[in-house]
Amino acid sequence: MEQTPPAPGQIIILNGAPRSGKSSIAAAIQETFDGVWMNLGVDRSMQATPARYQPGIGLRPGGERPDLEPLVAVLYGALYDAIAAHSRLGLNVVVDVGHHDAYAVPQGILFDSARRLDGLPVLFVGVRCPIEVVMERRRNTGYNAPVPAGALDEVPAPVLRWQREVHIPGIYDLEVDTSILSPAQCAEAIRRRLAGGPAPSAFRRLAAMFVRQD
Repeated sequence: MEQTPPAPGQIIILNGAPRSGKSSIAAAIQETFDGVWMNLGVDRSMQATPARYQPGIGLRPGGERPDLEPLVAVLYGALYDAIAAHSRLGLNVVVDVGHHDAYAVPQGILFDSARRLDGLPVLFVGVRCPIEVVMERRRNTGYNAPVPAGALDEVPAPVLRWQREVHIPGIYDLEVDTSILSPAQCAEAIRRRLAGGPAPSAFRRLAAMFVRQD
């Protein structure tokens, strides 16, 4: 007897710079939302990537490793195909990523990623955080230790590049600011957005931009 395919699972993409709070929001979603929520994204992908190809999809803006850029595009394709496969099996997926196109050669990865999720329910969330708060979080987790005396307030160039590049082109269904809202409050804002308002359309619009570039 032929089985009816399950309804596709909801996909939530959390996009923001490192230390913006994406992982904490993903954990809050897993803990509080109904149903099974699988956590995929940059951390899981980097854990699976061989050491000599690190940081994989975590490659920072600035064109620092042009030799890795073609692989990064492939790894993102594999990630988003996996996200799509989970959804088509009825599993909900929350994804924490830091999309940018500031490579030595632009890759158009965000547009291709949107294309790979065509026809699936996707909520694209911009996770924003002021650079002052990002720096404080870095200091609290030892990212600036050791540093020269008097240099604690200096913002490293890679951090500035992340802040500048990660929210381009800025097409989202929802944006949250983790300097104002706790992870639980961000998760609740996402829940409310899923429950009401216009149907999410950001990824559909981004996919259309990919078609125009092709």
